[in-house]
Amino acid sequence: MKDIETLKSAIRDVPDFPRKGIIFKDITPVLKDGKLFSLAIENMLEPFRDQKIDSVVAIEARGFIFGGAMANILNCGIIPIRKSGKLPSKTHSIDYELEYGTDTLEVHTDAINKGDKILLVDDLLATGGTARGVCKLIEKSGGEIVGISFLIELAFLNGREKLKNYPVHSVLQF
Repeated sequence: MKDIETLKSAIRDVPDFPRKGIIFKDITPVLKDGKLFSLAIENMLEPFRDQKIDSVVAIEARGFIFGGAMANILNCGIIPIRKSGKLPSKTHSIDYELEYGTDTLEVHTDAINKGDKILLVDDLLATGGTARGVCKLIEKSGGEIVGISFLIELAFLNGREKLKNYPVHSVLQF
């Protein structure tokens, strides 16, 4: 992996967001710098470049930013995972646990075909509840998860444990 310390130093800590006691890892300094953004994408893709991937599945909302760029490089489609009520057609849905509550995620029922090779992408791995829920949605739709890629992993929250059945890659660990 290239220039990890450069990327890591660009991540900004925002205390007490979205609620008191949480230190939010703000990626916007990486996003606003073209070289850093390219470096993040390159490192997120690194272990998956030589694998057959039919689609990148990206989790709302920051996952869309990384997922779109990665799908473009891989020359494959991108499938959005959205919060409840945001997709216009028939969906599969799953309830999942956040670090600070619960929510529902959805994917169109026709987005993933049986046997599709899927790379799941998001900006951050915290407790693993969101990614585990999305893995269930992908598998319910017939997809096969090739890997899961994150820019940031909050290792002290042990989210990787909830994803132990999948190849998980994170560029930065805090």
